[in-house]
Formats: sequence, structure tokens, C-alpha cells
Amino acid sequence: MSKLIYILNGPNLNLLGNRQPDLYGHETLADIEAQCQTVAASAGLSQKMLQSNHEGQIVDWIHEAREDAAGIIINPGALTHYSIAVLDALNAFDGPVIEVHVSQVHKREPFRHKSFVSLRADAVMAGFGTHGYALAMQHVAHLLGGK
Repeated sequence: MSKLIYILNGPNLNLLGNRQPDLYGHETLADIEAQCQTVAASAGLSQKMLQSNHEGQIVDWIHEAREDAAGIIINPGALTHYSIAVLDALNAFDGPVIEVHVSQVHKREPFRHKSFVSLRADAVMAGFGTHGYALAMQHVAHLLGGK
């Protein structure tokens, strides 16, 4: 049985491919899921891609991951900058956590430079575009001692 990796996406990420394509690109979450599936399968992993615009749902999925998942890849969207609830939930998760941001947040507005999630993340992928998700999957596999 392969190890399961949760890929969690926060507010507005359902709009990838349509929302500000000059900043976030034209790829959708479905495109990202397919790319991550390829990387996960080659590493002997499986994935579960989820997206919500609601903080409590993200927290619930992190709690669920405590029972089901070996690792979490999370793009918390705007929750990055203020959600202590997401941080607390991630702190209760024992496996690796990789934080992903499609844009290079440190070249953007100053409020985006602060991440509560980074306080728990084992690595942060920012500015790689949607390819950052595949890189995060590769790194999770490495941290888990995968292929």
C-alpha cells in the first residue's frame, strides 16, 4: 500500500487558471493534480487533492490527515498570513509538511511576507509557479525515504 499525501489548497485556489493568470498562470488545480499524480506514482506515493474557501474545512482535513496521511503539501492561500488555527492543526501532524505558493510572495505586498504556516513547514516552495507542487511532492518523497 502506498503512502498517502494530502494536497490542501485554501481560499481562491479553485480559481487557478482564471484568476490573475499573469500572476498565477493558466494551469488549473486539475492540471496540478495530474502533475502531482505522476510524481507521486513514480515515488510509490498516492495523493488526495482537496480545496476549500473555508478555514475550518482546511483544519478538519489536517486533523483527518493525522489518521490517513504520511505527509501534507499545503497552499493555504490567504490563510497563510493570519491563520493560527491552521498552524495549530499542522503542529498536531507528525509527518512532513511542505508549504507551496505559486507566486514569489516575497516580491509582493509586505503583508504576504509573513507566514504562520512556515513556522511548521519543513520546506517552502514559493515562486516556482504551479510546478512548485510537483517539486513539493518530490521533496515529500525524499523526506519519507521514497524512491
